Order: sequence, then C-alpha cells, then structure tokens
Amino acid sequence: MLGFSYRRGYPTPASRSVGERAWAGYLPINNRPVIRWPNDARLALWICPNILNYELNPPHDQWINPWSRMPHPDVLAFGRQDYGPRVGFWRMLDVLDKHDVRCTAVVNSTALREFPEICDAAVTRRWDFVGHGEYNTRFIYGLSQAEELAYHKRMMADVEALTGVRMAGAGGPGPQAATENTPDLLAAAGYKYYTDFYFDDQPFPLNVKSGRLISLPYTLETNDSSFLASAFEAEQFAETVKRQFDVLYREGAKSGRVMCISLHAYLFGQPHRTRYLDEALSYIFSFPGVWNATGAEIADYYLENFYQDVVDALGAKRR
Repeated sequence: MLGFSYRRGYPTPASRSVGERAWAGYLPINNRPVIRWPNDARLALWICPNILNYELNPPHDQWINPWSRMPHPDVLAFGRQDYGPRVGFWRMLDVLDKHDVRCTAVVNSTALREFPEICDAAVTRRWDFVGHGEYNTRFIYGLSQAEELAYHKRMMADVEALTGVRMAGAGGPGPQAATENTPDLLAAAGYKYYTDFYFDDQPFPLNVKSGRLISLPYTLETNDSSFLASAFEAEQFAETVKRQFDVLYREGAKSGRVMCISLHAYLFGQPHRTRYLDEALSYIFSFPGVWNATGAEIADYYLENFYQDVVDALGAKRR
C-alpha cells in the first residue's frame, strides 16, 4: 500500500571514494575465519518487529514522496499503517511472548513517544532497539554531513532517554534513505552496526573513515513487508522462513550464520496471519543450537571475537 517514489530532479550523489567496493572488501564466506557463536550455536537469530511512525501529512520532501498512491492525505494507506500500533502489534506480541522471544525493535525514534504503551511493552520485555530514522515519512538524503551526524546522534539520544537502551545499530528511514556519508557518520556517532547492506549471512567489517562499524545481516527475503506486498500470503512466508532456516542452520555447523526475521504489525498482526508466525517460530525453536540474540549482542560478540581476524584476512588477500 505504501509505495515510495522519487521526484524529478533527484540528484546524483558525489562518490564518497573511488572503487566499487569502497565500503566492504570481498572475502568469500567459505574462505573466512570460522565463527563460533556462544554455546557453540550454529545460528544467531535476531527477530525485528518494526515500530514505526507514519504521518498522514508529512512535510514536503523535494526528492522523495512518502505517499505516492495519491496526493496527501492518503487516508487509506495511512489507516492501513495505523492498524499496526492500534491492533496488530498487540496480537503479534502475544505470539512473541508465547515463545519468550527477545526482540530487537526497528524503531522510528518518534514512534516510541507517539505510542508510549508500545514503548513500555518493549522496555518491560528487555528488547533491544535499532534505529530506522525519526519518522518513516521523513528522509535524510538532502542533509549535509553536519546535519546528518546531528540527526544520528539525536536519534540515539532520544531512544536512550525513552527506553534506557543505547542503540548500537541503525539503518536508513523509509526506503533506505541513506547518503554517501551514512556509514562514516554512524561510526562517528558511536554506532557499531549498519543494517542497509543485505549482502551477507555473517557480520562483516565496513571501511569507515574512523572507528569501527560492521554490517549486520538484515533481510528482505524473510521480511514480511516485501513478501506480503507481492503475490504471496502468510503461510508461504512461514514456509520461506523454514527453508531459509534449514539452509543457514546446516551451514552454521561449519561456521556460524546470522538469520533475521523482520516483522510489521500492520501485516503480521492481521487476524488471518498471526498463526503462521507462531508456526514458523515453533519450528525454529524446536532445534538446538539457535542463539536468540539481539542486534547489539551479535555485534558485540563479533567485534570482540572475529572482527580483527576478518580485517587481517582482508589485508592478507589484498597483499
């Protein structure tokens, strides 16, 4: 229902640096230092319910149109999104509670203030948080470096003030609305991981100008928004989650893998879908050796135990 579009005159960004692999070097997954997760788990599983703030009448953006179906206000599309915090989140939460899942909520920082009951529910369950911008209808593409750095710092401070949790990771708001400076600026702001690269089944070091930043595998493949927006339904999504798990779990016997399941309450909180989330989680948790972790836990463990080994392997490959 929500279809971002790009306006005429959308500018071409300047190149941050020379080379097609400026952000991440190439090191095949079968030629890397072996990863062993805690308790010899094969798979680090992070589950990401989205807590988002969609505005009925967002400010005009000169490059990106957040409601492209019709001129604002798009009451139908907004109402469908608003079903999530009103109803869907709570129905989906019942399933997550049944499986005692520790989640990493993908948040617009303003959503935690807009929906205090949802914020309280997440804090009570000791959820982690990963930034997804301030609103899902406002973007950062046109910001200067100084403005964007302040934006990322403000988002981190707002979430910490509302939840007591210092976010370790972030991605772009809305349609991956990053700039050519975003990874550098996230590292400078104190983040540890970035979620907008979907290029691996393991964490991987990113080349930032200062500090350390890794890519943590987020997902479009087991993300209900991309899946259910196509010609598929919830039982097919559950089957896809199982197939994804089967392969990663098998491969994780050799070297640990990461699997993400991304959920949106306006979709999986619908009455006809929620039982398929229960089915998928029941299947996954029937296997031993699954580490239900938060984004920060995965990032911290990787940074402490494997980051430098991979950096060294990348250096040796270049030499």
